[in-house]
Amino acid sequence: MLPSVAKAKYVKGHLIEIQFNDGTKKVIDFEPWLTGPIFRPLKSKNYFKKFFIDGPTIAWPNGADIAPETLYEAATVKKDSNSKFRRAG
Repeated sequence: MLPSVAKAKYVKGHLIEIQFNDGTKKVIDFEPWLTGPIFRPLKSKNYFKKFFIDGPTIAWPNGADIAPETLYEAATVKKDSNSKFRRAG
């Protein structure tokens, strides 16, 4: 079964909590993907927050999206004991 995004919730900065169709839940840092012309507007947190679920993945009004398989394989960002997020892995 191919992964698809079932639910998505903004966390902070460029972090989104995603639940996939198999029940897997991750907080993903999108900042590493925000390069190139299509992703440049997403550097603005206000624009970044305009994401929505489009088919099996997350997309933005300008047509930017990231393959659901890429999201599924991304490292999960963990919360440390000081309530700060850090990349796991």
